[in-house]
Amino acid sequence: MHARLCRLAIVLLLPAVLGGCGVLAAPCRVGSAVIKMVPVVGKVAALPTDACAAVIDP
Repeated sequence: MHARLCRLAIVLLLPAVLGGCGVLAAPCRVGSAVIKMVPVVGKVAALPTDACAAVIDP
């Protein structure tokens, strides 16, 4: 029971510790890079994913 509680605490605290970590923003940044490759509308369409990455990792 104690080990289960410790694992739960670690899982719940991990996002707080990694809150400003670039690892969490990586999916947003990769998605943004892929969207930006689309001709003409790529830069505009990538604005939401850029905002996502900026919020996670300022």
